[in-house]
Amino acid sequence: MASRGGTNPDFMKQLQQMQGRIAEVQQRLDETVIEASSGGGAVTVKMNAHPSLQEITILPEVIDPDDAEMLQDLIQAAMNDALEKIRASQMQQLAGLAGGLNIPGLTS
Repeated sequence: MASRGGTNPDFMKQLQQMQGRIAEVQQRLDETVIEASSGGGAVTVKMNAHPSLQEITILPEVIDPDDAEMLQDLIQAAMNDALEKIRASQMQQLAGLAGGLNIPGLTS
């Protein structure tokens, strides 16, 4: 039943719970660092969930001035792998966000 102002107090409580859960998920995502590599570890990247590149490591033996394209491909593959892992982590974190809250349209 709606209150005098037209706002359901249970809905407001659920909304506050959702805001708290969103803050928790954001905190976990802020602390998440994803590592990915390519070329058997020749290129390794670390990214946070924003996503922002934190670190890149390239083994010296893969730096060949006559084959820059290979190094570019390795970097691209490592970055794409990291981005896919970030997306998966974000989806996993957000999957249960609305769980337990009886908000029409957000829960099944």
